[in-house]
Amino acid sequence: MNTAVSAAKIDSQTVGKSTAAMTVARALVPIIVAVTIALLPVPAGLKANSWYYFALFIGVIVGLMLEPLPAAAIGFIGVAAAGVLGLVERKPPDAIRWVLSGFSNSSVWLIFAAFMFSLGYEKTGLGRRVALTLVKFLGGKTLGLGYAIFLSDLILAPFTPSNTSRSGGTIYPIVRNIPGLYGSQPGPTARKIGSYLLWTALASSCITSSMFSTAMSSNLLALDLIKKTINVEITWTQWFLGFLPVGIILLICMPLLAYKIYPPEIKNSKEVPPWAARELAILGKVSGKEIAMAAIVVVALVLWIFGKNLIDPAMVAIVLVCLMVISGIIRWDDVLGNKPAWNVLVWFATLVTLAEGLNKVGFATWFAKYAASHLSGLSPIPAMIALMIIFFGVHYLFASVTAHVAAILPVILLAGAAIPGVPIRTFALLLCLSLGLMGIITPYATGPGPVFFGCGYIPRKDFWVLGLVFGVIFLAVLLVIGVP
Repeated sequence: MNTAVSAAKIDSQTVGKSTAAMTVARALVPIIVAVTIALLPVPAGLKANSWYYFALFIGVIVGLMLEPLPAAAIGFIGVAAAGVLGLVERKPPDAIRWVLSGFSNSSVWLIFAAFMFSLGYEKTGLGRRVALTLVKFLGGKTLGLGYAIFLSDLILAPFTPSNTSRSGGTIYPIVRNIPGLYGSQPGPTARKIGSYLLWTALASSCITSSMFSTAMSSNLLALDLIKKTINVEITWTQWFLGFLPVGIILLICMPLLAYKIYPPEIKNSKEVPPWAARELAILGKVSGKEIAMAAIVVVALVLWIFGKNLIDPAMVAIVLVCLMVISGIIRWDDVLGNKPAWNVLVWFATLVTLAEGLNKVGFATWFAKYAASHLSGLSPIPAMIALMIIFFGVHYLFASVTAHVAAILPVILLAGAAIPGVPIRTFALLLCLSLGLMGIITPYATGPGPVFFGCGYIPRKDFWVLGLVFGVIFLAVLLVIGVP
């Protein structure tokens, strides 16, 4: 007996030491990568501090991939290091303003509000009621639920110029309530059905954000920059028809593609719809708090769709969270105790700051010009495709599609215009149509990304791998179908 206990203790100590060694290794790798890049010769045309900042940024990204510490802590450490070292701003008052600038970003607070909306759905029971209704009619097949999620986003997309509001604030709280009905929770049971449904919801948002010029605020900025840069005007109809061949293929294939690449364990469940019907009967009549929550959601959608010229989408979300607290739908203690919401707020705020720092120090623009300058000898179509790949791939360096558009789109557009024979209107439209799709590549690539990353259903490694795989697929479909 004593021998067995001793052996167990030894095994436990061995596992503990092995885990500790792996944690140390994961912590050292980002530091080694950052130091190695920093020690390389500074490229021509780039300032030393810009190169060192890039090295730090890559170290942070590697850290986010390996996660020796929580993602928010890594972002916090990264932005603090850049501030202390003066890589972006030299003067201490300017440095601290830059370090904290991400916390004033409207998308950060929209993401935070999305978590509060999800909490409201949960506390009132409205989320469970809506989820049970969906499952009652479509829950017999997991793939059917995948298509229902896609269609829900598609219906809202043309009228909601914020994909964070649409996907994070409206679609996510509903979808988040479905997996639990199947016994699927973050952790060991996530792959039962939750991982598939949440990934499908995010991928759907990325596709619908590219389908309509009014589905994402970054699209409207891109149209304005194109008109100012090359005097080409693209209408809503031209955008929609330009993406339609790509959109139809992705609309048909994406839920099925996710079903094959990231398969759920539960594929058919004939007994769940009857069970959902019985549960709905047990819930009985809609409660007053459910009605209040539904009213808040409707007000949010109306203001997000029609009130963009009157009130910022993030302000809408903040005001409605206040109303949720005032009406008793959620308590202030619920807000304070929502660790995932505060964690994602810190993580995304610091990442936005770090990513915008690349633009501030001039690295992003330098890289785009450097890459584009090496394509002048190519014929028009290969050059256009190469520029498209650069434009898409450089989004790994951005935590905001809007920042990416502002910093890189004019550079890539002018590079294409300088190559004889490039059909500039087609090229400009292709750049626009890629904006929503590129939101799939990283956990921070678009507003809804951190919401879905923070839900716990899609592990860190899976998120990065799936982002790469689906990013390649989305870009390939855009180029193979969109260019011809």
